Amino acid sequence: MQTRLSSEFKGTPDGDAAEAILRKCVHCGFCTATCPTYQLLGDELDGPRGRIYLMKQVLEGEPVTRSTQQHLDRCLTCRNCESTCPSGVQYGELVEIGRKLVDARVERPRGERAVRWLLKEGLTSPLFAPALKLGQAVRPLLPSTLRNKVPPRAGAAAHRWPTRQHPRKMLLLMGCVQPAMAPNINSATARVLDAAGIQTVVADEAGCCGAIRTHLGDIDGGLDDMRRNIDAWWPQVVSNQVEAIVMNASGCGVTVKDYGHALARDPAYAEKARRIAELTCDLSELLPELVPRLKPRMKLRDGKAGLRSLAFHPPCTLQHGQQLRGGVETHLTTLGFEVRVAASESHLCCGSAGTYSVLQPELAYQLRDRKLGHLDALQPQAIISANVGCIQHLQSGTAIPVRHWIEVLDEALAA
Repeated sequence: MQTRLSSEFKGTPDGDAAEAILRKCVHCGFCTATCPTYQLLGDELDGPRGRIYLMKQVLEGEPVTRSTQQHLDRCLTCRNCESTCPSGVQYGELVEIGRKLVDARVERPRGERAVRWLLKEGLTSPLFAPALKLGQAVRPLLPSTLRNKVPPRAGAAAHRWPTRQHPRKMLLLMGCVQPAMAPNINSATARVLDAAGIQTVVADEAGCCGAIRTHLGDIDGGLDDMRRNIDAWWPQVVSNQVEAIVMNASGCGVTVKDYGHALARDPAYAEKARRIAELTCDLSELLPELVPRLKPRMKLRDGKAGLRSLAFHPPCTLQHGQQLRGGVETHLTTLGFEVRVAASESHLCCGSAGTYSVLQPELAYQLRDRKLGHLDALQPQAIISANVGCIQHLQSGTAIPVRHWIEVLDEALAA
């Protein structure tokens, strides 16, 4: 794609990065066929190719409008288009640049600004946990739109952590909302790793991975979150006390793996960020090593482990962001589970997409119901996934239990 940057952007880091990405695009439209919002809305400007044209116009100095902002807002940043693109267009990076430039030129309505501020400050605040507890106490009284976002209170077992010491140690990012919304995911991770002879270590100073602020347009705030996490982890990394940094939320994983790129222009953190990104792995990437250690300890019922029929929803941040496919299904099957993915549209987003389900609820719930329709057709005993946002969003639309796959594995080991 031929691009002539305006003088405002020519020679700037954002302008040069965007131009390099734009020049890879060959207008083929393959991305449009796999874009969830285009499938729902049928508007070229609500697909990757159309949004690329809009961002090209911005970079070339064309007028920027509220309509441009809304089309970019409706993008899920699922990066399905990146998996489809034959030219390797890094659309996810481009749309973040585009949103940043548009937001600097188009003022959002006051109510919209307030909601976005509450999300980026509230979800990453220490006050989130007590606020959620209050919401859980009055959950039956809440309107359905709010009740959908408030999970039932977790039992005491969700806070049971192993106490054994092991020579092998790995850092675990607890996350910002996960410890309050779904604490059993983190403790189940620690218990499964403990069963495999690996000790889980947590740096208390680490918090949000940076994705929430970044995706809500607070780029500087997102970078500060990344620096804080690096500072929290660095003493144990530089002293070789830990061999990896494990992510059990694929949304956090795709962000932390990108720290090296995000902080490449920060001389104080560039090298540290690169090292942190190299050490980071999704929990599913440990399965090839864990399976032979755990298989003798599995408690089988009728030849299967615990829940026998599981439907797996692979989050976009796992299959498109991290390009990790097939691992969860393959290795859980080896451990005795029956795991299937939807026969149709397993590559499409469920509509959660971080804060998207709050900011774009109409589209998010259409995508959720479409996804659940395909998963329900498998008649599973439970739906499993690998990201807390997907789990919570899907659970709001079905009576079938929606769990993290590590929770199901943990229960089978403890049966």
